Amino acid sequence: MADRKTKPETKPSDERRTYGLVSIAVPSDRVTRPVFGRHGFAGGALVVDWPAIVGSAVSSHTLPLSIKFPPKERTEGTLVVKVDSGAFALEMQHLEPLILERINGYFGWKAVARLKLRQGPLPEVSARAAKPALPAAPPPGTPLPAGDRLAQVEDPELREVLERLGRRLAGR
Repeated sequence: MADRKTKPETKPSDERRTYGLVSIAVPSDRVTRPVFGRHGFAGGALVVDWPAIVGSAVSSHTLPLSIKFPPKERTEGTLVVKVDSGAFALEMQHLEPLILERINGYFGWKAVARLKLRQGPLPEVSARAAKPALPAAPPPGTPLPAGDRLAQVEDPELREVLERLGRRLAGR
């Protein structure tokens, strides 16, 4: 029995411990899989890759909510998509064959057979959030660091535009 090699006992926390750099996809998949799984998304890849699948124009107005498959099937499901306006819902109806083709091409099989559209506001996320407001420009009397160079510009329109640009940059 002494010749038998035994595996040293390891603590459960040691098995999870990683050394060095680790892709964020590995630990985030452990966290997101149960949540996305309840909505029919395997690991949430469809939600994450939605802009790449349907394009930025469509993804800026839509958000996939869930996939509902027939009982004991993983094909020909119904993808529930939230659309931000009725006008874009009409556009989505016209684009449905193209979107279904792209989604099924992403999965590699006929995972989705139809779209079900729900209209409502989309949640604000950093990618969809409005652009931050530009800082206020300093008052016109404030001297600019490159003021002496502006005096050398002969074209009055160009000088004015450059002066406004300089004030905007100085405000940052």
